[in-house]
Amino acid sequence: MKVLVADPLAPEGMESLKAKTDVDVKLGLKPDELKAIIGNYDAIIVRSETQVTADVIKAGTRLQIIARAGVGLDNVDVNAATQQGIMVVNAPTGNTVAAAEHTIALMMAVARNIPQACAQLKAGKWNHKEYVGVELRNKTLGIIGLGNVGSGVAARAKGFEMRLVGYDPFASEEYAASLGVTLMPLEQLYKESDFITLHLPLTPQTKGMIGAKDFARMKKGVRIVNCARGGLIEDEALVKAIEEGKVAGAAIDVFPVEPTTESILFKNDKIVVTPHLGASTKEAQTNVCIDVVDQIIDVLNGKPPKYAVNVPHISPEILDVLRPYMEVATMAGKLAGQLMSGQLKSLKIRYSGEIAQYDTQALKAGILSGLLDTVSEERVNLVNATVIAQQRGLKISEQKETEVSNYASLISVEVVASGGIVDVAGTVLRDETHIVRINQFWLDIAPTGGYFMLCYHTDKPGLIGAVGTITGKSNINISAMQVARITPRGEALMILTLDEAASDDIIKKILEVKDITSVKLVKL
Repeated sequence: MKVLVADPLAPEGMESLKAKTDVDVKLGLKPDELKAIIGNYDAIIVRSETQVTADVIKAGTRLQIIARAGVGLDNVDVNAATQQGIMVVNAPTGNTVAAAEHTIALMMAVARNIPQACAQLKAGKWNHKEYVGVELRNKTLGIIGLGNVGSGVAARAKGFEMRLVGYDPFASEEYAASLGVTLMPLEQLYKESDFITLHLPLTPQTKGMIGAKDFARMKKGVRIVNCARGGLIEDEALVKAIEEGKVAGAAIDVFPVEPTTESILFKNDKIVVTPHLGASTKEAQTNVCIDVVDQIIDVLNGKPPKYAVNVPHISPEILDVLRPYMEVATMAGKLAGQLMSGQLKSLKIRYSGEIAQYDTQALKAGILSGLLDTVSEERVNLVNATVIAQQRGLKISEQKETEVSNYASLISVEVVASGGIVDVAGTVLRDETHIVRINQFWLDIAPTGGYFMLCYHTDKPGLIGAVGTITGKSNINISAMQVARITPRGEALMILTLDEAASDDIIKKILEVKDITSVKLVKL
C-alpha cells in the first residue's frame, strides 16, 4: 500500500507508518502537482496546509482513505470523498488537551494584558499602572460548543472558580451538568458572560456567527477567545466593538486565511494574537500523528477506524464490541448479493442476541457495502454504501431481537429479488467470521478469500462422489466439504471449498448429475 504524506508529521507516527506501508513524503505540493500524482496512492495524510479538493479526490482513483492529522476538515472536501467511496478520518482527541490549555492561556493573557506588558517592558517602558487586569475567579465563562475541547476548557476553568454557562444544541443537560456547565440560549449566554470562548467548526451556518448585532447583545467589558476556526467572528465588527468599549479585549489564535501576516486584528493593542498554536505542543503533534497512522493501517487492512467522519460514528467502547461483527455484516451482504438472482427489490436485516442492544448503523452500512458491491458499477464500501442505496431507492427494514438460539449474536440478511428470496446469517465463532445459515440450511463455513460452490440437491448416496469426480478430473482441488439437509433423503445443500474457480463448463457438467437442482459459485 502506498501512502502520501503531504504535510509535516511527528517522527513517532512516521516510523510506524514506514514500517507497515510504502511512504512518500512530498511537502508543499501545489494543487496541480498533487492532482497529477494522487492517483498513485491508496492514502494521503494532511494537516491544515494541503487542500484536498474535489478535483484532487476525483483524480485519486486508488484512494481508500484521507487522513487529517488534527480536528478540523476545512481543507478536505468530505462530500466529494463520500460520493467516491473514500473514507475520511481525523484525530479529534489527540490535541484536545493542547487546545484546551491554549484557550486557558489566551484567556489569562487577555485578562492580565501579559503580551502587551511584555512588549512594553522589553521596549524599555515600565507601565505598571497601565496594565491592570481582571481576575478569573467569580467571573462567568460562556463556552460555545461543548465538544472535546470545549469540555476540556470547562474542566480547567472550574479550577479558577469560574461560573460556567454554555451553548450547544447537541449536548444534553445531563452531560453539561456533569461538566458543571449550565446550558442556555446563545442570546442569554451573551448577556451573562464576562468571557466567551468558541469551540465550533466553520460551516455555512457558523461562518460570521458573531457580528455587530451579537456584540451589541453582550455584557459590557466582555473578553473573547477564539482557538477554534478563523471566520467564526467578523473581524471588523470585533475591532469596532473594542474601539467603542463594548468588548474589553480579545485573544485570537485562528484566521480566515492561514498563514497570514496581515490582519486588521494586528493593529489593535487590546487583541492578543498567536499563529494557530492551539495544537502546537510536542505531545499533541505526536498524538494526532499516531492516531491517524493507526487508522490508516486499520483501514488498509480492512478494519474500521476509530474516527471516521463520513461513516456512522461508533464510540471506542461500542466499537470494541461491534468490530468483530463488521466483517460478518459485510460478508453476509456479499454472499447474499452473489446468491440472489433477478432484480433487487428489498432488504431485511435482523440483529439477534447481544448486538441487538447496540447502535447497528455501522453494521447496516457494512451489509450494504457487501451487497451492493456485487451489483453496482460504482466503487461501494462502508463510506458511501448508504448513499448509493438511497440513490437506488432500495427498501430496507431492520429488526432487533435480544434472544437467539445457539449463538451469542447473529446477523441475518434477507434479500428479496425478482428471482426469489435469499436469506443468509453469520456470526463470530472463535474470533472468526462464520456463515452459519443459507436459507433454511444450517451449516458452518469460514470465508477464506477463496471460492465456494453451492450445490442444491436431493440427499442420495453417491452424489457427493459424482461431484468430486468431476472436479478431480478438471484438476480443481476441494479443500473442504460439508452437507446440510432438512431430512434424510430430502432437500440438501452441499458446499465445496475450492482452491480454484470452477468454469462454466464444469458447473454445466455438475448440473447434469441426477438429483442436483442448482449450482452457484461464489467468492468470499
